Amino acid sequence: MEQIYNIKIPVFEGPFDLLLHLIRENKIDIYDIPIALITSQYLEYLEMMKELNLEIAGDFLVMAATLIHIKSRLLLPPDEETPVEEQEDPRAELVQRLLEYQRYKEAAVELKSKEDVWIRIFHREPPSDSAEDEKELYLFDVNLFDLLDAFKKLLDKAPPEVISITKETLTVKDRMSMIMEMIEGQETVRFEDLFKDGITRIQLIVTFVALLELIRLGLIRAYQERQFGNIWVINPEKQSIVSG
Repeated sequence: MEQIYNIKIPVFEGPFDLLLHLIRENKIDIYDIPIALITSQYLEYLEMMKELNLEIAGDFLVMAATLIHIKSRLLLPPDEETPVEEQEDPRAELVQRLLEYQRYKEAAVELKSKEDVWIRIFHREPPSDSAEDEKELYLFDVNLFDLLDAFKKLLDKAPPEVISITKETLTVKDRMSMIMEMIEGQETVRFEDLFKDGITRIQLIVTFVALLELIRLGLIRAYQERQFGNIWVINPEKQSIVSG
């Protein structure tokens, strides 16, 4: 019997991070969330995480149930005996929790920014006469959902096929070696370039799982130029990138 290849990575982002990601991606007013759309996209992300054999915390499933419940309440006809101004919006509690979580995340980012100023994780290379070398690339940390979003765009272009991820067919170690060879001697590699030789859906998934494993091990780092911008894979041993 074939053993399924499972990969467990530390997912520091939770269901609220995914919801905020979807709200930003769709340019939605957080006070007026289209629950049907967000629920559909949220469930799509969960399905993709399952397809990648990523361990999904129970909180994600609880949030999925919450979204479905809110969606069902919105489909019910309003109580005609209750004045419109007194009718409760089923989304109100979720919006309040999202706003509180967003404030918490913004405070954490601010503290991290101040920490970076003191620690100076990144350094600047000495000035060069080359115009190309003088260009500095300002990058920001990328989270799991940014990576999944970029990967989904690649996956949507791949031909559909039945996926069976096994230790025999999923050569994660080989793909990890391939990625390390690509960035050897380089500071950065574009995210899309890692998948150039991935023609089939299974090849794309193998490479993405290998990428997540390397990030987990701290052998590479992933950054994004700006929100929903280009994603770069960075060689920590050679990085001279300036963090924004």
